[in-house]
Amino acid sequence: MLNEEAGLSRISSQLQSIRQQGHEIIIVDGGSVDNTLVIAYEVTDRVIISKAGRALQMNSGAAVASGEVLLFLHADTILPDDAVQVISDLAQRKNTWGRFDVRLSSSKYIYRLIEGLMNLRSCITSIATGDQAIFVERNLFDRVQGFPEIALMEDVAISRRLKKISRPACIKQKVITSSRRWETNGVVATVLLMWKLRLYYFFGVSPEKLNQLY
Repeated sequence: MLNEEAGLSRISSQLQSIRQQGHEIIIVDGGSVDNTLVIAYEVTDRVIISKAGRALQMNSGAAVASGEVLLFLHADTILPDDAVQVISDLAQRKNTWGRFDVRLSSSKYIYRLIEGLMNLRSCITSIATGDQAIFVERNLFDRVQGFPEIALMEDVAISRRLKKISRPACIKQKVITSSRRWETNGVVATVLLMWKLRLYYFFGVSPEKLNQLY
């Protein structure tokens, strides 16, 4: 399992490498109280301070981005080494968007089962989650008006909009994302919570109410 310090170091090195290849890195901070900003300024010259909220933060970054393809990466997620090339190749198609398969950072077998089901469900339903490093062509992102600025489920909401236009590319290379929440709250409790939130959202419970449960 990746410990937090090693994970941050690897993420920082990866972003620096991507930046050195000429790609734009924009980090949006939603009021962190740890050393996030210190690390952010090490890997990019462009840091935006925003109100907290994933949808708001991602839209804020997209608003100033100049690239033709946008990649939305959570702070605790590590890309596969060939991620940029894979996305660049796919970007030759029209209305491109997609996500990577995910691997949870714990080495325990139960997490292989969980991530396998997550990846399968995502590919079948064409619904991507933020942990899977969603990428989308800029014109397509603007066409669906970005992430709905709701308290929770913004990734599900934008996926629903995008899949009406085109199916996502389900990239088999895996991003590594932290399993800390699962380990802290318990595997069974976390799985049941995620299922409950998705079910409630499907039946129209407001994202604000879901955020309280989350």
